[in-house]
Amino acid sequence: MKFQHLAIGARFEFEGKVYVKTGPIAAASESGAQRMIPRHAVLRPLDGAQPIEKPKPGRKLDEAQVMAAFEAFYSECARLLDEPARLALADARSRFLASLQPG
Repeated sequence: MKFQHLAIGARFEFEGKVYVKTGPIAAASESGAQRMIPRHAVLRPLDGAQPIEKPKPGRKLDEAQVMAAFEAFYSECARLLDEPARLALADARSRFLASLQPG
């Protein structure tokens, strides 16, 4: 297992000594001495340490699809409202769309 795959606090063996991961590139030996662990180092996890799972990439949204869904929602809401409420909704829509503009 590689060092970057261990969670902070995980115990492992490296070059015949036992360490605890204390940071992204550092570990402490049983005597308390700090040591930098190279990224390429192959370690033996202790205490059943499991590798950190990388977060899965978030869902990508298509801008045109989102805007079409918003406009359909807006139209449905406008249809259900009386004239003063429709005007307020139109103002809210304008503020929403303006907030999406860069800058």
